Amino acid sequence: MKERVLITGASGFVGYHLVEHALKNNLEVYAAVRKTSKVDHLKEFPINYVYPDFSSTDSLIKELEDKQYTYIIHAAGVTAAKTQADYDRVNADYSFNLASAAAQSNIKLKKFVFLSSLAALGPLEDIKGVITEHTTPNPVTAYGRSKLLAEQKLNTLTSLPLITLRPTAVYGPRDTGIYIILKQFSKGFEPYIGRVNQHLSFIYVKDLAKITISALFSPIIHKTYNLSDGKVYDRYALANYSKEVLNKKTIKLHLPLLLIKALAGFLERLYARSSKTPALNIEKLNELNAVNWICDIKNVTQDLNYLPEYDLKKGLVDTFAWYKKNNWI
Repeated sequence: MKERVLITGASGFVGYHLVEHALKNNLEVYAAVRKTSKVDHLKEFPINYVYPDFSSTDSLIKELEDKQYTYIIHAAGVTAAKTQADYDRVNADYSFNLASAAAQSNIKLKKFVFLSSLAALGPLEDIKGVITEHTTPNPVTAYGRSKLLAEQKLNTLTSLPLITLRPTAVYGPRDTGIYIILKQFSKGFEPYIGRVNQHLSFIYVKDLAKITISALFSPIIHKTYNLSDGKVYDRYALANYSKEVLNKKTIKLHLPLLLIKALAGFLERLYARSSKTPALNIEKLNELNAVNWICDIKNVTQDLNYLPEYDLKKGLVDTFAWYKKNNWI
């Protein structure tokens, strides 16, 4: 009999790749989604759907005991919300509810992998530094603070067989975040905010999916790992590799920071009464204009045998091929 894995956030960008890689590892996949989630892109996979109520620990306990999961990957969360409280409710409280239910349930759970974010630590102000697992957290966004709070809550559950993964900026097929920037490159525009020197890090989604599934089978518990492809990129690397892959030239624009802040403030006011949030806001600029997002992956390499297959250039080759095939660019 196949071992069962519950994957939350399965309908999302990263979730799709987690499902795909879990199936490749002969796991029986249960995809936790909302009843309103679009799942057409998952129809190719032989998976089961469940609709957990993350606001109720008792309901979650029943769900876990009914299905008797061997593994749980918690990838669900929000990346855009109106307030810190909204971020905290979904990213921290709901995560704790699921983890608490897993710790209390009568199931033989081997591993609970929580997908956090490098945003939980935040960037460094010194361009010469490197973010490690022991770096003092200083998240610069509400999203990052909510992920840090989730980590702190989950770490109180000492009986939970927990591994926490903190990926840096994730890109790849089906991504809609970094895609916004890549689409501009494909149109011949190369915009930047100010002229600050930056060190950036990235991780290709297939590498993230692979290490997440590998973590399920590791004997290690109660450890947290930062994740990237292990390389250091300057602020122009994403555009330079994109132009090489696309064989395109671009118009490079350095937009004044004050102008972008004014635009971000205008968008925040414009969306103030809307249920939606703008892609750009003043707080998001703290991440976009940060000096240093480089992280050390020595620990995850040693403990979990993590060997990234994709650097930025190789990942962009696959990413743009998918975007073109699916008419995204």
